[in-house]
Amino acid sequence: MELPDVIAQCLSLPGAEETQPFGPEALVYKVAGKMFAVTSPDDFPARINLKCDPQRAIELRDEYQGILPGWHMNKKHWNTVMLDGTVPPSLIRDLVKHSYQLVVDALPKKARETLKK
Repeated sequence: MELPDVIAQCLSLPGAEETQPFGPEALVYKVAGKMFAVTSPDDFPARINLKCDPQRAIELRDEYQGILPGWHMNKKHWNTVMLDGTVPPSLIRDLVKHSYQLVVDALPKKARETLKK
């Protein structure tokens, strides 16, 4: 899976937006102002940081060579997913959705209801 495909998926999620709060070298994907994905379009090989349930994060790191503790992020709650072919595309899609859903589930009820509309 290539970075443009992952970016397109991030932006297809309800209420998702692309921001650059750290400058043009970092693309940050947010829902209701909260980050769920971070990438740098200039990195090679491409990679993306995604939120993850802490227990699942450990299991994924043990199972896949291309899933690492979140680079420059809280290593308990974030994974770096390499987009170099070592992680199946279907899993990458699932992890993007999982990251997004973790953020949505933590939003106040009013914000969650707004996303459903």
